[in-house]
Amino acid sequence: MYETIKLNLNNLKNNKIFELTVVAVIIISALEIGAKTFSLPNTAISITHVLDIFITLFFLFEISVRFIADDDKKRFFKKGWNVFDTLVVAISLVPINDSEMALLARLIRVFRVLRMVSVVPELRILINSLIKALPQLGYVILLMFIIFYIYAAIGSFIFNDINPKLWGDIAISMLTLFRIMTFEDWTDIQYETMEVYPMSWVFYLSFIFFTAFAFLNMVIGIVVNVMEDERAKMRQEKESAKNIPTIEDLHSEIQELKKLIQQQSENRKDT
Repeated sequence: MYETIKLNLNNLKNNKIFELTVVAVIIISALEIGAKTFSLPNTAISITHVLDIFITLFFLFEISVRFIADDDKKRFFKKGWNVFDTLVVAISLVPINDSEMALLARLIRVFRVLRMVSVVPELRILINSLIKALPQLGYVILLMFIIFYIYAAIGSFIFNDINPKLWGDIAISMLTLFRIMTFEDWTDIQYETMEVYPMSWVFYLSFIFFTAFAFLNMVIGIVVNVMEDERAKMRQEKESAKNIPTIEDLHSEIQELKKLIQQQSENRKDT
């Protein structure tokens, strides 16, 4: 009995229509959260309340299907995305009205939109790539901070008398340099200092070259390499999964064996 239920739930979990339904409910959840930020009439508030209950129950059903259909339930909660989905669904069950955890429950419902990442494999690759790239990006960020610190100290010493609001101390200078790196009206800052120091353009162009061009390309290169590794691992997992018999294959083999045994027993009775 349990194996039959597990087989049916596994077929449901792998069904494309069910997967699209989950994606659609997540999108509806995002729209429902956004609608609550507006001033709504009482009828619309009642509709969003009913819709919120439906979404919560649907997510509870979906996570239950995934858990029951999983072959190794001990390892189910060892996967980060399964833990995240379970926590979001569990906290979403907390009643919002007349509760001390009402604010927390509302905030957790916002994070239900992130369930799109756990449902869509391509999004999981992006997030996993960013997480795995963080150790390598740490050295790039450290080197970028050193460049920021050096240029901020130079700018504070040289340009402090020109505009103390932008170059008053090293902390304000670093904020100004961040503005320059993002190209937010950086030419206004440059022309202001060039009126006193005509060669100050070297300061700005060299800083932009190091940060906006060199370091940005380094970050992109690291993330792209990690993403290629993740895609290669996913392709290997899919290829290995093709060679592993599924529950459906085992179930069909068992049925065929039962038929063969019945045929042999009938043939023996005839003889």
